[in-house]
Amino acid sequence: MQPKYDLDKIKFATDGPTFEKAVDLYEKGKVTKFEEGIGGYSAIVIGTKPYRVSVEARRYDYGHCECYLGQNDTLCKHMVAVAIYAATGDKKLSDEDKRLVYQVACSGRLGELSKSELATTKKTITAGMRFIKSYEGPSRTWFTYQSSLSEGCNRLSKVVSELPVNQQTTKLLVDTLLRLDDRLCRGGVDDSDGAVGGFIEEVVSVLQEYAKLDPTCTKAFEALNGKETCFGWEEPLLKLIKN
Repeated sequence: MQPKYDLDKIKFATDGPTFEKAVDLYEKGKVTKFEEGIGGYSAIVIGTKPYRVSVEARRYDYGHCECYLGQNDTLCKHMVAVAIYAATGDKKLSDEDKRLVYQVACSGRLGELSKSELATTKKTITAGMRFIKSYEGPSRTWFTYQSSLSEGCNRLSKVVSELPVNQQTTKLLVDTLLRLDDRLCRGGVDDSDGAVGGFIEEVVSVLQEYAKLDPTCTKAFEALNGKETCFGWEEPLLKLIKN
């Protein structure tokens, strides 16, 4: 039985410290007696003591663990470790599998994407944007919704941090920021935790780095002229045009 989630889903939707601790448990063989059940998986995870752990096949963050966090309905490293086992089939994790990108950074690498690379990047951005959607649910689903926004931003952070610096990718990032801004202003996104706004500010900082590395990148900022954004994030970029 294949779970409905994969390793990327687990990595991008779990907070960094919990994911790293879960990977450590998984790689040290602490997930034992793994079994498939009806609609989920169970195992004994060796922590400070052996814990009985279960996770669902449709959602890795639904399950139970005998540890303190698990008994208080909080996703713990033991549950995540079992989910990793279910998603990977106990295969060895690569460095890329384990690499976390939770903050946007400039790659510092000049160059252009090929036509196929650009198309793939656009698809990956669109896939990440799907997690940043309007909130229409009852109050009990609010925390799940905020997690979705964070997951979307985490997925986008990885894409942005791997891009080469040039006018082509600058335009791509400006377009992405405008799409996000539209969702914040008119698309019903409830960014109460500030995940999306924080991501936008980080990308603006990256674009400022782009302008230092390749001053021609500022031409892409001209698309921001006359735009009225949610919190004025475009202003530092427009100043670079004037200067």
